[in-house]
Amino acid sequence: MASLSRTVLSTRLAARAIVPATTRLTKPTIASRSFQSTSFKMSQHPIATLQEDLIPRLPPSSPILFEAKKKKNLTFEAIAKEVGRDEVAIAALFYGQAMASSEDIKALSKVLDIPIDRLEWHLSGFPDRGRSLEMPPKDPLVYRLYEIVQNYGYAYKAVLNEKFGDGIMSAISFSTKIEKETDEKGEWAVITLRGKWLPYSRF
Repeated sequence: MASLSRTVLSTRLAARAIVPATTRLTKPTIASRSFQSTSFKMSQHPIATLQEDLIPRLPPSSPILFEAKKKKNLTFEAIAKEVGRDEVAIAALFYGQAMASSEDIKALSKVLDIPIDRLEWHLSGFPDRGRSLEMPPKDPLVYRLYEIVQNYGYAYKAVLNEKFGDGIMSAISFSTKIEKETDEKGEWAVITLRGKWLPYSRF
């Protein structure tokens, strides 16, 4: 059987003055003193909070987590550093799109000052992924990602097939990250998708 390999897809999106509909902006305040944080760089932008019209499509844990995040005025980056995971993974957990380990629950309880038994009750089950997103997406920023796949999906497929053969990039054995680059032309968003390559089985 062909050995499994990995592929990295990076795409750059010029940063735009768009406020995602999935977030509501709040003015930064000083974080609570009860939060014993390691050093991190505070964002110059308001933190992301939960939009109320999304709540019916999200698990009960989402409002609890977002309310604590808002109260502490913490970015996902800051929370991720305390939990020991990537910020995209933490954001996915907040939206009910990822499963929390017992270690994640303990760390979130400490960072967000939420009783651990309350978090265990809400986060110990299996996530119901995919329910939060409408297709096609209505939010401009999320739609832009959808638009990239519309424009470049078959180009990605053709190049991947040439490099790896007949198969598919896993979204299970998978990681992703978001980075910010700045040059003389402005700010650039760099999104990296890293998935194990899975050849189709012959049968």
